[in-house]
Amino acid sequence: MHDTEGLTGSIIKSYEKHRATSRLHKEDMLNRAVVIEMIDEIRKLLFPGFFDNNQSRAEFRKYVVGERLEYIHHNLSKQACIAMSACHAYPGKCTGELHSMASDAIYEFLNRLPMIRDYLATDVDATFDGDPAAYSTDEIIFSYPGIYAITVYRIAHELTLLNIPMIPRIMTEHAHSITGIDINPGATIGKYFFIDHGTGIVIGETTVIGDNVKIYQGVTLGALSTRKGQRLKGIKRHPTIGNNVTIYSGTTILGGDTVIGDGATIGGNTFIVESVEAGMTVSIKNPDLLFVNNTSKKEAKDD
Repeated sequence: MHDTEGLTGSIIKSYEKHRATSRLHKEDMLNRAVVIEMIDEIRKLLFPGFFDNNQSRAEFRKYVVGERLEYIHHNLSKQACIAMSACHAYPGKCTGELHSMASDAIYEFLNRLPMIRDYLATDVDATFDGDPAAYSTDEIIFSYPGIYAITVYRIAHELTLLNIPMIPRIMTEHAHSITGIDINPGATIGKYFFIDHGTGIVIGETTVIGDNVKIYQGVTLGALSTRKGQRLKGIKRHPTIGNNVTIYSGTTILGGDTVIGDGATIGGNTFIVESVEAGMTVSIKNPDLLFVNNTSKKEAKDD
């Protein structure tokens, strides 16, 4: 016989023992599925016509946009209020003043959507201009993981600037899980940002990236050490990348004091922990390659 009652009891006891990993005692809980749904709804405003079937006539377009704005504001404000109520900076339940603060913050975020569209237009242009394999900007918007990751980052970054906790990280980690591209919403990234391929890219929270930067797969813009943990919060830990910089695949650039100057080119598989002057090219020496004729080896063995 299986002791189902005993098993049930031991699991419930563990809920009380480890309360940081249990929220059964909390009335209002952030809904991750709603946050992810809001990404999709916001993308419909950022790339109209690409991700919905509402091909409305021009005279009715304002009603479609207005309805979507209201839907996003209602749902995202509620989630923002719950997130704020769980944060030490905003103690208290999601009622009254806190609800009003969340509502105002999300309304301000929605006012920034035209600016986000301006930035994304440059990102799409940079991707098309920089990738000879791209046949149209439509192809890029529909299918490129880099553009999806950048889009979610630009949404999440504005929410971060508005002091909305948790939600920005949920958004960017969702994009990370889909694309393999990990961009912390706290990073600062300029216009004309191009991620080529993208799998394995990591961009840390305090990274600053200028305009016209191109990054290939497997690049890490990280911290030298995180052993101090929470004591490093708010400190510049990640590198600064100037304008017109190209960073090739497999490169690691670490440290808050590390600055890659304007116009620099960083070759693949390099490991950098100190600043690089503007206009410099950094590369590693090619390893010695050993070529063995497998056919000759086989013939010798057969003899």
